[in-house]
Amino acid sequence: MVNTTASFTRCCKKPLPDSLAGFWLRLLLAACLGVLMAAGPGRVQAAEITQLRVERADDGVHLSAAVSFALPSVVEDALMKGIPMFFVVEADIYRDRWYWTDLRVASAARTIRLAYQPLTRRWRVNIASGLISSSGGLRATLNQNYESLAEALSAIQRVARWKIADNADVPADTVYRLEFSFRLDLSQLPRPFQIGMAGLSEWNISAQVKERLRLEPAAPGPQSTEGAR
Repeated sequence: MVNTTASFTRCCKKPLPDSLAGFWLRLLLAACLGVLMAAGPGRVQAAEITQLRVERADDGVHLSAAVSFALPSVVEDALMKGIPMFFVVEADIYRDRWYWTDLRVASAARTIRLAYQPLTRRWRVNIASGLISSSGGLRATLNQNYESLAEALSAIQRVARWKIADNADVPADTVYRLEFSFRLDLSQLPRPFQIGMAGLSEWNISAQVKERLRLEPAAPGPQSTEGAR
């Protein structure tokens, strides 16, 4: 950089005017600032669904998945201040129809609440079936406390054998389409947060996947040999 500047000075018969030199200096500073902002810690990597498995059992269709994401610092700061975060997991199964739009034959959703408890210094995870409506709160079906945020996030990022459909809704020998999504539900945050976070990528935690699905009949269970003599 020093050699290039020296060479440029020798080739110029007259120094640059102050106004022109100031213009190029401001342009260079703006370019450097843009690079730093793009590569800085404020840039958040998108969430990713790393594992997904759907299988049929005797009691219905079950889904298992793993979601990978790093919790942004702004979200962690809000949690430490006592503001809970709500994550939504949704799964929809569609049947192909060549003559019309695909038919949704099954749909399932669950809401996961993550909150910090300052008195006990523990993290609490509540999991409820369905979505939170304006008329009702979170009716949890599973409550669990964790010693650290890392342990709580690990539980949130795993979906294990979640029943998303009955066998009668998805007959075998038919091709389906699965749509699975995971997201941070910003609509459940306090109103001031919703106003201030418009357009901020730090609050965007979401992932979605679509794939073809063919569900085989459930494997028959072991049969008793008693009385077969």
